[in-house]
Amino acid sequence: MHYREVATSREFVVRLETGGDWRAQIEDLAAREDLDAAWFTGLGAVQDADVWFYDQERQEYDAATFDEPLEVAACVGNVSELNGEPFAHTHAVLSRPSGQALAGHLDAATVWAGELYVREFEEPLVREHDETTDLDLWL
Repeated sequence: MHYREVATSREFVVRLETGGDWRAQIEDLAAREDLDAAWFTGLGAVQDADVWFYDQERQEYDAATFDEPLEVAACVGNVSELNGEPFAHTHAVLSRPSGQALAGHLDAATVWAGELYVREFEEPLVREHDETTDLDLWL
């Protein structure tokens, strides 16, 4: 386990723009407000979604595209720096009208309505390659 204590500074509430990309708007906020590290939660609805699942054996992402309206029942993630740019590591639980849940790494989604709470950390978090998982992880 790796850990460190972090202090928080600013907090934001955000309404995402309809028609924009969910994750890209989080990264845009990070760039505009110079957020090097933050934690966020959100909810809302999307018109479509690209969700990734990481296959641990192959160490590759598998993508699933859902071209349908979905509720964002829960969205959680963090903002850090990856290759010198803001990166929003975003996971979501999406639901169909039937209540069936779809979940995973939210790569992209067209916003219908979205609301976020974002809390900034004072210290930056930089992602670095982790040999064991073949992922870019922070700390």
